[in-house]
Amino acid sequence: MKVPFLFTVCLLWFGITECFAQDITGYNPVWTSMSENASESMPLGGGDVGMNVWVEDGDLFFYFSRSGTFDEHNTLLKLGRIRVKLSPNPFRDGGSFRQELDLEKGSISIDGGTGEDAVNISLWVDVCRPVIHVEVQGERPFRMETAYESWRYKNRPVKGAANNANSYKWAPQGDIITYRDSITFEEGGVLFYHQNREKTVFDVAVVQQKMEPVKEKMSNPIGSLTFGGMLKSEDLSPAGNGEGIYQDTDFRSWKLESIQAKQKQSFEILLHTDQTPQQEKWQDGLARLINDQPRSSKKAKANTEAWWQSYWNRSYVVTDPGRRSANDTVWQIGRNYQLFRYMLGCNAYGSYPTKFNGGLFTVDPVYTKEDMPFTPDHRNWGGGTMTAQNQRLVYFPMVRTGDFEMMQPQFDFYLRALKNAELRSKVYWGHRGASFTEQLENFGLPNPAEYNWERPEGYDPGMQANAWLEYQWDTVLEFCLMMMEQERYTGKDISNYIPFIESCLRFFDEHYQYLARRRGAKTFDQNGDLVLYPGTANETYKMAYNANSTIAGLQTILTRLLELPYLDSVQKVHWQEMLERIPPLNFREIDGHQVLAPAKLWERVNNTEVPQLYPVYPWGIYGIGKPDLQTAINTWKYDPDAIKFRSHIGWKQDNIFAARMGLTDEAAKFTLRKMGDSERRFPAFWGPGFDWVPDHNWGGSGMIGMQEMLLQTDDKKIYLFPAWPKDWDVRFKLHAPYQTTVEGIVENGELKELTVLPAERKADVVNMLGWSLEEKMDWN
Repeated sequence: MKVPFLFTVCLLWFGITECFAQDITGYNPVWTSMSENASESMPLGGGDVGMNVWVEDGDLFFYFSRSGTFDEHNTLLKLGRIRVKLSPNPFRDGGSFRQELDLEKGSISIDGGTGEDAVNISLWVDVCRPVIHVEVQGERPFRMETAYESWRYKNRPVKGAANNANSYKWAPQGDIITYRDSITFEEGGVLFYHQNREKTVFDVAVVQQKMEPVKEKMSNPIGSLTFGGMLKSEDLSPAGNGEGIYQDTDFRSWKLESIQAKQKQSFEILLHTDQTPQQEKWQDGLARLINDQPRSSKKAKANTEAWWQSYWNRSYVVTDPGRRSANDTVWQIGRNYQLFRYMLGCNAYGSYPTKFNGGLFTVDPVYTKEDMPFTPDHRNWGGGTMTAQNQRLVYFPMVRTGDFEMMQPQFDFYLRALKNAELRSKVYWGHRGASFTEQLENFGLPNPAEYNWERPEGYDPGMQANAWLEYQWDTVLEFCLMMMEQERYTGKDISNYIPFIESCLRFFDEHYQYLARRRGAKTFDQNGDLVLYPGTANETYKMAYNANSTIAGLQTILTRLLELPYLDSVQKVHWQEMLERIPPLNFREIDGHQVLAPAKLWERVNNTEVPQLYPVYPWGIYGIGKPDLQTAINTWKYDPDAIKFRSHIGWKQDNIFAARMGLTDEAAKFTLRKMGDSERRFPAFWGPGFDWVPDHNWGGSGMIGMQEMLLQTDDKKIYLFPAWPKDWDVRFKLHAPYQTTVEGIVENGELKELTVLPAERKADVVNMLGWSLEEKMDWN
């Protein structure tokens, strides 16, 4: 985290005086009983810090995490667990209890006891600086014991399925050890940090993937990485060590206790991360944060609350605000939309993207899968591994909410990895362009286990020997689209992304010409088009010839690139020539109906995605106001795989497809299932689905679907309610291209209020509330 940048941002937020566009407090989760365990925790966070907060057996607990804390094996490590005991204890002996997540302020308030025994605990995270605040106030003096608890007080061998949390997964090379942290008492607190060893999984992957000749040119984001912080308080002093077991994992505690009984006591946790082999340099950085804290803390809470106020004012979706029934599922989907957006906001300024498999809010893994009694650091699908086809669903919702500043960590991830991806193409095939694979490590190489250690003799070293991931290059194109959407929506200069987008396109152009020349005498087919073979339509249709998902992506990105003002005449000619040699989409006939095909040909079906509908979403070639919508609808109705694979779970996007095609009833059905309450105490902790809890690509795909039901765009056209049920009351504010916001209120089947800014854009709005499918299809 770059502190000066964040101070500037937060000063801007602090100056905002706009009122809320909605009363977000109606969505505050309120619990009136304590939790059974960590699985019944509330999320809390800000900036790039996440916490799971719960009260169990009268003690306050919270896990805390920070973006980018990867160990030697690319496990995303938590920073620890805190346990707070109060004496007298207001939560024991049948006392009253209330825990509330205050969305408006980005804080948690916990009240216990009555009368003279009443105590309030307030927890919040500074959005502008990596500092956690815990403030306790009682009606009478009390004593407090705060314990920093760590399961990494010793080296821990990682065995079997526990390696799913790191980059070795099912194929560890030798003994894998999660190395112990350094934890010591300091004056008025506890110092803790993890410093990565010299050798990391990056070094192992470079050798495995035959990249040693260019290793010195490659970036390694986890080498010498040091992260941790200090628990500090003027009210507490060291009180010795303890030990115990929480769920399946033993721990050691470093205890602090009250110097004296007081009515007000507090502590802070200050966090610091640096990539340096010199531990003293890391400590100097932490010391600067600590020394600056008294001056900075004066306005920290006001700045934080102002940031959250601006965040909620920027965009919202409130469904059935009148709550027509006690078990109101329509109201729930709006509440859960907001709760999930809150979770995304907790990593607004992360050094790394919000991970699809739990973000900053995972807990002990046994609560997700009973057969995984591992440490709280565990999550399936790795910590530093990015599964782009899942990550896209976490970040696409931010386009319509106008949260482009929050997309920066995802864009930066790719910019950092660009050089390594370009070196792959040069080393393996001797051509240009960035080779971004699926299951990508944060250093830009394929995950070592997915790359496969047991490779056929003579197999192309640039390829993953993997039945699911072979030839899957095109997931990066969706992030190219997000980068370009930033320009269309905000008017921001995105010239710094153009070399990245060009490099991604250049890979497809040069690599498929390279493959064609290796197969035969001709570079292009009889029409002068690229032959996209071997390819893949997602992980599903394998060894594909001209996959529609790839064709649609290349057509869209090239078309949008040529519309941008940043290209010179030579670049324009080059990319226009490439666009002209992208093959056309493929079709087939099913039961007398023309449908979109997954590809021209394919060898096998390997997964359950529906790439034949990717020309609908994300690529927008078919949809409301577009030609031949009937073909897309036929694909939804008649394609046997599209029907068989249909679901609301996890990363499934049938709710989005239905919304994009104006299929109101189907969109509503899948949205109610996807965005309904989770099976856990916190309503937006969905999953595990295909991944983990909380499942962020589940929540993200749900957000996208609701946005597309409310508002779709086609260049300057704005289609309102293209798939919104007429009997669902709603209040919303969403963003549209050309620096446009659209706010509206629907009550009793009528659009009661509509505000479009700038006002002249209102002429581009088409209100489709209550339209039949035939009317939508006829619209042009």
